[in-house]
Amino acid sequence: MSTDSLLEPAVSIAQLDLGSLLQTVFQPEPGEKICILIDLEDPMLMKDYSFVKNNPELKSQYHAYNSFYVPLRRHVLSKLGLKGGDMFAYRSTGGSNLDFLDDEVVDKDGHTKSLKADIFGGYDIILCIGTFSATAPLTAAAKIYGFRGATMHGLNEVILESGLCVDYEEVSRVAELMRKAMSGFDEAVLHFRYDRVDYSLIIGLSGQEAQKSHGLCRDGFDIANLPAGEIYFVPTDANGKFPYRFKDGTIAIMEVIAGKIVRAVHDCGNRDLVNAFNERLQEDPETGTIGELGFGTQELPVSGSDIQDEKILGTMHIATGRSDHLGGSLTPDRFAKRENATHDDILFSREKTPEVSTVDVMLIKESTRRLIIIQNEPSNWIGTVRVGQ
Repeated sequence: MSTDSLLEPAVSIAQLDLGSLLQTVFQPEPGEKICILIDLEDPMLMKDYSFVKNNPELKSQYHAYNSFYVPLRRHVLSKLGLKGGDMFAYRSTGGSNLDFLDDEVVDKDGHTKSLKADIFGGYDIILCIGTFSATAPLTAAAKIYGFRGATMHGLNEVILESGLCVDYEEVSRVAELMRKAMSGFDEAVLHFRYDRVDYSLIIGLSGQEAQKSHGLCRDGFDIANLPAGEIYFVPTDANGKFPYRFKDGTIAIMEVIAGKIVRAVHDCGNRDLVNAFNERLQEDPETGTIGELGFGTQELPVSGSDIQDEKILGTMHIATGRSDHLGGSLTPDRFAKRENATHDDILFSREKTPEVSTVDVMLIKESTRRLIIIQNEPSNWIGTVRVGQ
């Protein structure tokens, strides 16, 4: 394809140094083949880049085109000695980390190709940028087909100017310090204060090694989640209560027993939304499974997108749903409906959950207690860990 056929960017934003990012994250070998995947409700909008020209609401996909595809074709391929640089669209799954990616993808000429045979089997590095996270299905596919890559859903200008412009060697170094220090604990005790009432959630960790999302994906066949910078666990148990903020601002108190949310108690806002949540729990109890406990490790600006904001130091998130892509045992086949096999993060931060006035987190092992977060801020202990003390 001639670079003359590329569309000019509709707006001007700070330029991401894509070559530096790819070099640091992947350390690609000359001759490796790279491509970009985006998700669209109608994949045929990929033809002639129609989604760029006619769909201004598709911001993540636009950034995939403007900040990744265009520079990749114009100079990054030759700079790094890479091949390919193609872009394809697959049909949006409509949910986070759902397994059913359509095998049919569409290229810029409107031709269809096979996701498995042509993309998974034909590229060494795959960048997946769109509306919904595809980390779980791509992690599984990478191990089968032998590629590595990165998922970057929910991109916006703040992320392009901050979370994707950091030194991932340093991010990885700090994440490893925190991972080692936070490993081996028996449980995490989470305290919340909402509307002058205290709630607590005790999450079992069973002495496990903490894991890290650190942004480097150089060896083996795996998927990085960018922006990176997170320490996480796959819980072995969970019991207690915590406040949950729905997207529209509705608040419910979640009751957790034996590792699962079993009931949501309406507090304020849309009662029908809470009722629907409870009906889903009854029909498919695995949707309430607490599948992750995560902590941010980076000092970053708030972006308004969870993909970056959950990586900010002092934030904490839990997630419901599948955990197999994190090393857990909850696989999609255990859900009553395959469309329920999502992995959904629940982020707690001053900006995302302003109604929750206090969030404290403590890790416990026998007589050892380590405060991780106090009043929505990183503890002094975490501060000393990060500098290697």
